Amino acid sequence: MKKGVVYLFSLVLAGSLAFLCSFTSLKNSDKKINEIAIEFVEGDNNFLTQQMVNKLLIQNNKEVKNQPKSTLDLQGLEHSVLSNPYVESANVFFTIDGVLKTVVKQRVPVARINTNNSSYYIDKQGVEVPLSANYSARVVLVTGEINKNNLKEITGFVNVILADDFLRKEIIGIHKTHDKEFILSVRSGPYKIELGSLERMKVKFQKLKAYYKKALVDQTIKQYKTINLKYHNQVVCAK
Repeated sequence: MKKGVVYLFSLVLAGSLAFLCSFTSLKNSDKKINEIAIEFVEGDNNFLTQQMVNKLLIQNNKEVKNQPKSTLDLQGLEHSVLSNPYVESANVFFTIDGVLKTVVKQRVPVARINTNNSSYYIDKQGVEVPLSANYSARVVLVTGEINKNNLKEITGFVNVILADDFLRKEIIGIHKTHDKEFILSVRSGPYKIELGSLERMKVKFQKLKAYYKKALVDQTIKQYKTINLKYHNQVVCAK
């Protein structure tokens, strides 16, 4: 008898809990979005504004504020935010107190590509980022023979420069020639650095640093128009 009572009590308790959970879930899903919060993470936010992101949070041509939580497609809203070319990643979710929160990471440009046909930024993954009327990034300017086929090579080269404290401060421009060689513009003077191809790049930059240690001290570098690093074990300067 006691076992039957305990069993019946357990069934009633389980049913009650299931009803309460279902009721709570239904009540929660009927809650309306009372606020939209947008948070930018990791670094400066120069291209995007909260207003720009807020305009992307549209579902069925309606603003999501004051809509029931149950009617919102969070994945669809994330895809909408990610459609903006300045957005690298986005996470859209509900908070307990009825806020629709969007956490956005902006793409960070590492170089500006200028060709005869177009001008745009690239980020460290080589993703194209359009220019903005709101902000102009101070990054390495890349010109010359740039196309879809060699953009990965260019991106890798720029990332090598940015990873080195000396090169990051000194190199302000990269030009790729018809011969698939590279000429660098520098901050310290009007002379050009003829790097040649990207083969033995590490050795070439070591030679440049060694040459700079002497030439910048005695100012002899001001006599030259070009500094050629293409030749093995030597730096060739031309007036």
